[in-house]
Amino acid sequence: MAWNAVRKAELTEKIAQGERLTRQDGEDLYDCDDLAWLGAQAHGVRTAKNGDAVFFNVNRHLNLTNVCRASCAYCSFERKPGAKDAYTMRVEEAVALALAMKDDGLTELHIVNGLHPTLPWKYYPRVLRELKAVLPGVALKAFTATEVHYFEEISGLSASEILDELIDAGLESLTGGGAEIFDWEVRKQIVDHNTHWEDWSRIHRLAHQKGLKTPATMLYGHIEEPRHRVDHVLRLRELQDETGGFQVFIPLRFHNDNNRLSHLKMAAPADVLKTFAVSRLMLDNFPHVKVFWVMHGLSTSQLALNYGADDMDGSVVEYKITHDADGFGTPDKLTRDNLLELIRDAGFQPKERNTRYEVIREYEPPVPLAQRRSEPQAVWA
Repeated sequence: MAWNAVRKAELTEKIAQGERLTRQDGEDLYDCDDLAWLGAQAHGVRTAKNGDAVFFNVNRHLNLTNVCRASCAYCSFERKPGAKDAYTMRVEEAVALALAMKDDGLTELHIVNGLHPTLPWKYYPRVLRELKAVLPGVALKAFTATEVHYFEEISGLSASEILDELIDAGLESLTGGGAEIFDWEVRKQIVDHNTHWEDWSRIHRLAHQKGLKTPATMLYGHIEEPRHRVDHVLRLRELQDETGGFQVFIPLRFHNDNNRLSHLKMAAPADVLKTFAVSRLMLDNFPHVKVFWVMHGLSTSQLALNYGADDMDGSVVEYKITHDADGFGTPDKLTRDNLLELIRDAGFQPKERNTRYEVIREYEPPVPLAQRRSEPQAVWA
């Protein structure tokens, strides 16, 4: 399609009227190089849904093991058994580390792991029970659909039975990982495990039926093309029409250090912003879009808040899955005050949330721009 003023006017009208966008619309939006216009369209939708709020939470990430039987092309985190820096925590170690992470206002523990070849299934619900016992007020957001599918294999139980036991042990939400790119032609080149769209969607559907709210992700900026990104969000949109159980969509930028795709360049900031804008416009039934600052850098994350994103994730601390792909330079930790400053500096009102996106606390809105310009401002790298 030759991008032209007529097509832009058609899409502007369609978006303004709240009409659902088609696959062709999504592909055409990716073809558009008018970033200012794209941002304005996505920002309008984001503002209609969430006003000038930017949500965040105070969370910590806990990776119980980096030992994994899979060798996915994009992954810098996994280690094979016996590798020098391979590790697996005893339950007691995991509890001690979680307690050491505890600080004022911690509301969520985010747990993702490798597919360990010998750990028994019962290890996982036991960890949740022990963590819940010592951190009763902290939501446990744990395991990807890929991990749950693997638990089926090692336990002989169904995903429904596994989810029931995990929920009984304290699970409040699955994580959104394992999605990568759903299109099979891309997926078979980058994913080295058996969880694909059919099982990923089956497990999230089950979780939604059991009352869990879950996130969904997309790993972009590697070998996929824009049409694969559109296909990915359309599958999620259709599943959301069915279940209504997704709370947030999280585009994750591929990092190219220490993995088999290191020869690829990372997505440039313009591509990042376009991906957020198109995702926000296509996913009309998703309440939130999150920019995970660890994977996008602080400045680009602030810009993404004007391109459809309304959530900046949390304080995190040591996100090993990205920081094992080392050379990007984001900090390990942002405090609550850091996040408040970043959000206000971008021109939005910070709202602290819990795992279910219930607002815990609203903070003061930003100082008006004219007032901020009257004195020197700190610049985030």
